[in-house]
Amino acid sequence: MTQPLARIVDQLKREPSRTGSIVITVFGDAIVPRGGSVWLGTLLKFFEALDIDGSVVRTAMSRLAADGWLEREKVGRNSFYRLAASGRRTFEAATRHIYDPQPSDWSGRFELLLIAKAADRDASREALRNAGFGSPLPGVWVAPSGVPVPEEAASAIRLEVSAEDESGRRLLSESWPLERTADAYLKFMKMFEPLRARLDRRAALSELEAFTARILLIHHYRRVVLRDPLLPLALLPKNWPGKAARGLCREVYRAVLPASEQWLDHHGLNESGALPAAAADLARRFRD
Repeated sequence: MTQPLARIVDQLKREPSRTGSIVITVFGDAIVPRGGSVWLGTLLKFFEALDIDGSVVRTAMSRLAADGWLEREKVGRNSFYRLAASGRRTFEAATRHIYDPQPSDWSGRFELLLIAKAADRDASREALRNAGFGSPLPGVWVAPSGVPVPEEAASAIRLEVSAEDESGRRLLSESWPLERTADAYLKFMKMFEPLRARLDRRAALSELEAFTARILLIHHYRRVVLRDPLLPLALLPKNWPGKAARGLCREVYRAVLPASEQWLDHHGLNESGALPAAAADLARRFRD
């Protein structure tokens, strides 16, 4: 494995186990565009490159299925998995947040959601965070006007507020940990800058290396960007690193995408055989 990528994999091994999170990244980034279903053996082959034991992967898949993220289908002795309906809804919002161009205009107003019941708060929390909402107080969620409200929060009381005065700016500062997000972006860039430099020198990666780079890139990027409300520049601290981090992610992703798709062509299987060709929207990712 090429040295910059090997360092990223080594760093992954030093973290607490994130196998389940990586599985979700594989589905959202690579499997959903190609029909949504994949053979367990395809996943095991990929995780072998990360030196993650098959038993660990199987345990993670079972937990994700039990938690309602995945559905399993058995065909003979083979297991095939796809995202469950709730997982697909969550990923639709996450996909827009990760890959679509960031909004360039702003009305000066924010959406404020009020959720009274504790059970409703628990059910909607993750979906709201993934949609870009922040929370200054329990049951209170805020995002720039125009951000789609996920189905899980459809019963919330909705208000519009201005963020142009001091109280509005204070609301923003208490809704999102912007300093922590900025630090996370800087760490992401430090981790992947050597790989971008190697790719800039036209150094080729194998198909498996390209797929590994693609998945780990999105795995680390989405952990930051899904906690970033993508606020207008006028409301962000000076020298905000989000734009530079997105530029790095875009360059690496576009560079490794063709070879990573070839790996799926050769090794990706579902119940019917080879995975279908990728949907057209895959080619539009990061087309800012």
